[in-house]
Amino acid sequence: MTEASALPGQPRGGVIAGPATARARCVLAPNPSPMTLDGTNTWIVAEPDSDLAVVIDPGPLDEGHLRAVIDTAERAGKRIALTLLTHGHPDHSDGAARFAELTRSAVRALDPALRLGDEGLDAGDVITTGGLELRVVPTPGHTADSLSFHLPADRAVLTGDTILGRGTTVVAHPDGRLGDYLDSLRRLRSLTVDDGVATVLPGHGPVLNDAQGAVEFYLAHRAHRLAQVETAVEAGHRSPAEVVANVYADVDRSLWPAAELSVRAQLDYLGEHGLIES
Repeated sequence: MTEASALPGQPRGGVIAGPATARARCVLAPNPSPMTLDGTNTWIVAEPDSDLAVVIDPGPLDEGHLRAVIDTAERAGKRIALTLLTHGHPDHSDGAARFAELTRSAVRALDPALRLGDEGLDAGDVITTGGLELRVVPTPGHTADSLSFHLPADRAVLTGDTILGRGTTVVAHPDGRLGDYLDSLRRLRSLTVDDGVATVLPGHGPVLNDAQGAVEFYLAHRAHRLAQVETAVEAGHRSPAEVVANVYADVDRSLWPAAELSVRAQLDYLGEHGLIES
């Protein structure tokens, strides 16, 4: 929830939908809103010479969108063999069951309630459908079940809502926890430093061409907001709503309910670390 111009990461210009890397293509869902930005990015990922594809986040339960994803894959000579979820928020997962019917593919997720099939997803898992290599990276914080997917061959990472292509994401208290989120950002930073990840393929917004810059910005932004919340509490703003009105005064009021979720997570974090009275 920041101005787009403030976010490093070199957002890629032009339309969001279409090819993003040699192995990843975006189909944009028709669900734009202040929270979903241009809509949910549904990702089709496959080896160029394979006839099998993996879809990440089929998106909302929108028949036209689900069929557009299938049509896009088929035009590229691909059959969708597996569906993965970055997390369970409806704009990413509500279409999964219907998509599984249409494609006869399993749905794998961290949350057992979202799975269709015998297999889930866990840290360290490697997806190898059609010769593709996708490594499962645990990135809780936005939600407890949030995952990212490292695509080594394209030096890219699919981040769901952990890092967005524009603005910053919500730590969705109480399911999301700030300490977890900060750890997840550091985990993603390690991918950029140690594994050469250069590109962020987000769940919303444009592709980011400077993954390390985006992660560093997110870490700095969180530290700044945390300091602002601590200062607001010290000044006597005790309730989450009071803190939001003080700290997020320059943010569109339509986003204040989401901001309050993050503030609650920040207050919990400050209390747990003894920086404010719980």
